[in-house]
Amino acid sequence: MNTIVSIVVLVGLALLVLGASAIRVVFQFERGVLFRLGRVVAVREPGLNVIIPVIDRLRKVSMRIVTMPIQSQGIITRDNVSVDISAVAYFRVVDARKSVVAIENVYSAIDQIAQTTLRKVVGQHTLDQALAETDAINADIRQILDTTTLEWGVEVTLVELKDIQLPDSMKRAMARQAEAEREKRAKIIAAEGESMAAAALGAASDTMMAHPLALQLRNLQTLVELGVDKNTTVVFPAPLMSAISDIGGFFARETAAADKASASGLSILDGRTS
Repeated sequence: MNTIVSIVVLVGLALLVLGASAIRVVFQFERGVLFRLGRVVAVREPGLNVIIPVIDRLRKVSMRIVTMPIQSQGIITRDNVSVDISAVAYFRVVDARKSVVAIENVYSAIDQIAQTTLRKVVGQHTLDQALAETDAINADIRQILDTTTLEWGVEVTLVELKDIQLPDSMKRAMARQAEAEREKRAKIIAAEGESMAAAALGAASDTMMAHPLALQLRNLQTLVELGVDKNTTVVFPAPLMSAISDIGGFFARETAAADKASASGLSILDGRTS
């Protein structure tokens, strides 16, 4: 009797173990690739799945987006500048069957091909393009990766250059270039200002030539501005000095004319008297 009970207990335990091993839970972010006697027979959806113990094997594959850093690569650009560039890639499995059957280790494969693609694409661009056209480089890397990884059931969603390390000599050269560019812009702005000022002065001189009194008013305004500082030295502009000379000449001519008229009147009076 004890032997029968023991056998029943053992059979029950065996059935429990087999039942537990026949139950598999696939999470929402996973898919289950079912192998039966070594052959893929189905891809199981999330939820409770029952398999045949010993005969079946369920391989779970995550369908979430994976972030993979691409380690820094020593790259020589098209203009022979050595730079170290690191990047980051985002990818996800879109076909669970291919990701398990087509390749042994999809994560290692993507890491290696991402490194080689980064070196290849950046090496086809100059340093200025690598610094300024990162969006185009990212798109080229992603396109090349997608061409290969789609055969593995993986889609690359995004590739971004993360860090670009330049040699110290190149940093100094770029700093000198930027400084020269700023000096060039400063000189151009100064020259444009001089040109505008010259045009304005030319227009002002034309106005003063048409209205001579305007020049005298400007001279008087200059004297007033000099007097504000209470300077002991007064500088008379040359046009003002010529104006004073003209006024002096006018008074001299008027005095001479008056003297001549007086002399003529006296001579007439003397004639009548005689």
